[in-house]
Amino acid sequence: MIKKFIRKIFHLREDVEINFYITDFLFRKIFRQNASVNWAVHHTATIRSGQNIIRGKGSYPGDSPGVYINAYNGVKVGAFVNIGPQASIVSSNHNFFENEKIEAAAPVKIGDYSWLGSHAVILPSVELGRFTIVGAAAVVTKSFPEGYVVLAGNPARIIRHLNKDACEQFAARKI
Repeated sequence: MIKKFIRKIFHLREDVEINFYITDFLFRKIFRQNASVNWAVHHTATIRSGQNIIRGKGSYPGDSPGVYINAYNGVKVGAFVNIGPQASIVSSNHNFFENEKIEAAAPVKIGDYSWLGSHAVILPSVELGRFTIVGAAAVVTKSFPEGYVVLAGNPARIIRHLNKDACEQFAARKI
């Protein structure tokens, strides 16, 4: 009963243990690791330019262990997106000649209800549509804005199309 009361007062997620929030407070507020992020993240995550991340309802980029997000050029994460352990989202690249310079690029966009598997890598300017599943260790180098697909490989390619009606029925139940 007390745990529910505490979760309600502090707006804490039901699917995350209290010790996650205590560790997050210690690393983000005291040690200032990932301080540019305004939601709880795993203490082993690395998030650069967290203020450039726009996230949708039910999405918490960086809550899995070892996630790396470079949001220098912006990252937009849709609603109810899951990002697996050790996944990377990279929104910028270095200049080929002057390594200290960051190249401009379009923001990375990840559509609603998408899922990035463990060790997946999303590279600059990539746009993924709704219900895009990126398999473990896939490297996404180009956009798949149509969504409703499963991607795998390096470079990632479509290995399966999802049933759009079934996906939309699922989405209707989440709202």
